[in-house]
Amino acid sequence: MTTHSTPHIWPFRSRQQTLLLWLGWFSLIALTVFCWKLMNENTIWAFVSDAPDQAADIGGRMFPPAWSYIDQLWKPLWDTLNIATLGTLIGVSLAVPVAFLAANNTTPSRRFVRPLALMLIVASRSINSLIWALLLVAVIGPGLLAGVIAIGLRSIGFIAKLLYEAIEEIDINQVEAIRATGASSAQIIDCAIVPQILPAFWGISVFRWDINIRESTILGLVGAGGLGIQLSASLATLAWNQVAMIFVVILATVLVSEWVSAKVRQAVI
Repeated sequence: MTTHSTPHIWPFRSRQQTLLLWLGWFSLIALTVFCWKLMNENTIWAFVSDAPDQAADIGGRMFPPAWSYIDQLWKPLWDTLNIATLGTLIGVSLAVPVAFLAANNTTPSRRFVRPLALMLIVASRSINSLIWALLLVAVIGPGLLAGVIAIGLRSIGFIAKLLYEAIEEIDINQVEAIRATGASSAQIIDCAIVPQILPAFWGISVFRWDINIRESTILGLVGAGGLGIQLSASLATLAWNQVAMIFVVILATVLVSEWVSAKVRQAVI
């Protein structure tokens, strides 16, 4: 007579893991309910219920766009492109040395220099370009210079972070081969590291320039020049058909920058 033992079923998670999972889900739901309640404390629901009608009214006033208004947008558009391009150049120029100081395999000191470089990267990335522009307008006054510097300061952290990660991922064998010839540190960087990160450098730079064009279109809202000044003026006078025209110009500009960015990345990567 043969007996068949019941096969042991191994659980996917242990009892402790299951308990922690349910506790995590409960905490997430409780946090969501709390945030929703906090968010709605000062909400005027009469305005919310009327929002579709208001949106339809504004949308109706936007069409057709004021096509004749485009003659007044060429100069602000040119200013916006200059802000994005010059700001990107400043960001790239400052981000490259910061990236080499932040990378584990190129920093001169992992205890002192690298933490300072990483802190600079985090500080740059944690402050939005609009806030940088707001601060710079208060310091150096309104105009294109504030916008250019704001874009440059914001770009440092973005470019340096991606670039130092690319530096840390290089093929160390090439570095060791150059070092074995008795090359100096500068020669190792020039002959072994730079050729490996050059495609990533161009891709990151062009990608950041593409982002900066979008961000520079709104810096004029705080007085930093570009299309944002025209947008602010049109919003202040409730000229919704002019606002629609500005949106069309911004959309066309972003589409062109996306196309240029994609072509450059295809060429260098």
